[in-house]
Amino acid sequence: MKFLRRGERGASFTYGADGPRGQVGRGSPRRLLVALAAALAVAGCTSSPDPRPSPDPTPAPTLAPPPAAEGDTTPFGAHWDWSRYDQFTPYLRKISGSATYHELSWCDIEPEQGKADWSAVDRVAERSRSLGITLHLKIRTGVCWATGGTAQYVRGQANKTESAMPRDLATYKSFVDSVVRRYASYGVREYAVENEVNAPQYWAGTAAEYTTLVGAAAEAIRAADPEARVVDSGISSVAYGMGVADRLLRAGQEAEAVRAYTAYFQRRIGTRGKQIPAVSSPEDLRATLAVAQNARNLEYLAATEKLLDDKTVDVRQLHFYEHWSAVPDLLGYLSAETPAGTPVEAWEVGQFWRDGDSDAASRSAEVVKVVAQLAAGGVRQVIWLPLAYNPNNRQGSEVRYGLLDPDGTERTAGQMVADLATLAQGATAEPVREKGLTGAAFRRGAETTLVVWAADAPVTVPATAGLTSGTVGTPASGTGAVRVAEDPVVLKAQRPPADILRSVE
Repeated sequence: MKFLRRGERGASFTYGADGPRGQVGRGSPRRLLVALAAALAVAGCTSSPDPRPSPDPTPAPTLAPPPAAEGDTTPFGAHWDWSRYDQFTPYLRKISGSATYHELSWCDIEPEQGKADWSAVDRVAERSRSLGITLHLKIRTGVCWATGGTAQYVRGQANKTESAMPRDLATYKSFVDSVVRRYASYGVREYAVENEVNAPQYWAGTAAEYTTLVGAAAEAIRAADPEARVVDSGISSVAYGMGVADRLLRAGQEAEAVRAYTAYFQRRIGTRGKQIPAVSSPEDLRATLAVAQNARNLEYLAATEKLLDDKTVDVRQLHFYEHWSAVPDLLGYLSAETPAGTPVEAWEVGQFWRDGDSDAASRSAEVVKVVAQLAAGGVRQVIWLPLAYNPNNRQGSEVRYGLLDPDGTERTAGQMVADLATLAQGATAEPVREKGLTGAAFRRGAETTLVVWAADAPVTVPATAGLTSGTVGTPASGTGAVRVAEDPVVLKAQRPPADILRSVE
């Protein structure tokens, strides 16, 4: 499926849940200085490059398809609380072959200069390896002797703080070198520099300082392990939504920008005051993007994309916690704003919903729709967070939906993700968007497994030779005609996706 990527041509498709929504003129690739990005956001400027001729209509774009999964690897994984490792181990063995990440802080490992304690991270690395789960590491500085100053934000039971710029980059590079050399033997090959730096509670420095920090870390990572890959901090899910809307505004697609913003933030509007208000006009949206935190979000998105353009960073890290129907708009943004050939990995995917629906079936169906669309759209790893609901969180409610109960008991959503992990092992993933169906096709050799749902009205897939059907989380064993509605179903056959769907009217 062909789409236009940054640097290839001067236009690219954007689209919504129901398909392509026109062309966005780009002119030259976006290489905004971070200061200019902030100034444009504050000023509410939406000027766009001169439009290029619109290409012929094509199907909705995806990212570059990832290579076939090797051996028993799968794109579907999770992130969990290591203090509950024993309760989670039975489930984690079901998703062996996936990936996860762990966040470490220089100030936690070396609270006093020259006295490092690696034991906690060593334990995480050992256990990940024993589970057959690939470990990625996020390297943060924290605030301590290494950075100077006093922490302004303290979060959670672990008393995590924001990070600050190191006092001495040579000492910082030496620490990063130690991290990489120590954990290469555990199979760690991907290292993110900091976490969600667009948020002040995670990063106390400037965008320019962050750029300098990534450059220093990247040099140390590659010197310590030439096979290692550098990953950006993972800009927040909210910031990506602002980027989606801002890009459309700058392209002159004002109505589309308002639509995309409203769809993306449908479960967050009103949860952060002036930062995420309801908008009904382009003027409302410009005012929202000019709010200080949103301007910062756009600034750090631009800084991250400059690091990707310059190849300082090898992998783009995605965070996404919104409604499943916003995934197509997000993929449209990523396809336009990520250099061609750059892998995109979603280290944090979840379901943010304050006072959300308590119906396990509908919540689980949404989980499947999010992760299937991301994998089919070319996102190489999809890590669900949290694996299990933490009843002691500061919100006092399940704002982010877990795949397991707190004691490790599998929920329907957990069963479904484990099933998807099995279906995707050693397979390629591609999107399905035809005959009124949406979803993903996983292909392993001659076998195709479709995970699909109706895009609008229910669709009947006639019974054909060799076609079996079922629901996600249960074996595909039915052989009759299948009525596909809003809940995902599984279709299996020993032939390509197009052949399976050919009989659908």
